[in-house]
Amino acid sequence: MVSILLNCMGNDNNECIKHQVQVKNPYLHTMEEDILYHFNLSTKTHNLPEMFGDTKFVCVGGSMNRMKAFSQFIHQELKLPGNPEEIRDICEGSDRYCMYKVGPVLSISHGMGVPSISIMLHELIKLLHHAQCRDVVLFRLGTSGGVGLAAGTVVITDKAVDYSFRPQFEQVVLGKVITRSTELDEGLASELLQCSSELQNIPAVIGNTMCTHDFYEGQGRLDGALCSFSHGEKMEYLRKAYEAGVRNIEMESTVFAAMCHVCGLKAAVICVVLLDRFEGDQITSSHDVLLEYQQRPQILVSHFIKKHLGLIV
Repeated sequence: MVSILLNCMGNDNNECIKHQVQVKNPYLHTMEEDILYHFNLSTKTHNLPEMFGDTKFVCVGGSMNRMKAFSQFIHQELKLPGNPEEIRDICEGSDRYCMYKVGPVLSISHGMGVPSISIMLHELIKLLHHAQCRDVVLFRLGTSGGVGLAAGTVVITDKAVDYSFRPQFEQVVLGKVITRSTELDEGLASELLQCSSELQNIPAVIGNTMCTHDFYEGQGRLDGALCSFSHGEKMEYLRKAYEAGVRNIEMESTVFAAMCHVCGLKAAVICVVLLDRFEGDQITSSHDVLLEYQQRPQILVSHFIKKHLGLIV
């Protein structure tokens, strides 16, 4: 059984509070009940500190099936008691997201695109706050299109950038645009890169990740139902992205980085490349090859978690 040593020891309550997950909403403390609607959880109906208080690592990814598989994988990696096939979906009363708790690890799906992951993140950060969690690290595990990288390469995000290669996320609030930084933890990215060098068949690089609003036109694909640009224009845009340090493209990283940064949460984005976008638009690898690729970020983060739990010297 994995044992967790909390950083808040002794009688210094102020120091303990400082390390707890914080929210940036002055209205939350005035609410008698906070209903986390899309998780099917509530501060009145569930004892959140008891259920989630020992959480140290949160891993999120788009697919429900993938995050269930990750929960079973990390259960085996941590050598926890019980049958991994019997891990219960905590959000089973909702059809929006899935959530699995495995020791100190929380595995959650976030759907596809900025709107879906942002809803999940609001409720996740509130959940961690209500549960009085401390020193939590968040990881987004995903797939992506590569920019000048071979399929199977894992990209650890340096900066999450927008369509103009700026490290920022624009959120419209009450009709006004609020710009938030997408800064991620450099030390965490470097540690993950070091972890990749300790594993076989996990080629990894640190690079910028471009977040777009859709899979087709927003990413310069020529194979969507709509296309308003030429092959030459697509290639020129990808060249500019590469020159700006972009090494992969996906659809969630900017809001993930921005929300974690505002709330002071240490976070990383780790996505495997399924194809090099300079070479095409469609994903043609076999199912088995794609499955192995998708497991690479999971294996990397599992190695990181085991090192931090003292299970790997």
